[in-house]
Amino acid sequence: MDQHLPSPRTVTVVQLPDGTYTYADAAHLPAQQAPQQIVQHIHQAPPDRTVQRIALGSGVGAGAVAAGVYFGPLLVGVLTAIAANLAILAFLAVALVWGVSTLVKSAGGAEGKAAASSLRKSRRR
Repeated sequence: MDQHLPSPRTVTVVQLPDGTYTYADAAHLPAQQAPQQIVQHIHQAPPDRTVQRIALGSGVGAGAVAAGVYFGPLLVGVLTAIAANLAILAFLAVALVWGVSTLVKSAGGAEGKAAASSLRKSRRR
């Protein structure tokens, strides 16, 4: 029963120009070209050398160049961290002032409303 089936290793299914498929012996097929492999080298962009050029142009030695290369990105990172911390602290201060004023207004009655009013007036000054 299996004798009339083609061997899968020597026979391949090919599509004819009219769109139909047929079995073809692999030995009688034209040689297929392997896809061309393209090797592309991607290099990282060189670092910004402005600090180095300034240091070398003004006659400063290699220590200043190394310091500029090392401490430049470090300084940017530190300043960013400081700015983020200050932003968080400012947000917390605003949230606490709002919470305290809301609590004083709701729990204090007439005296609380007067205290909130005086707080609001002092913030406007």
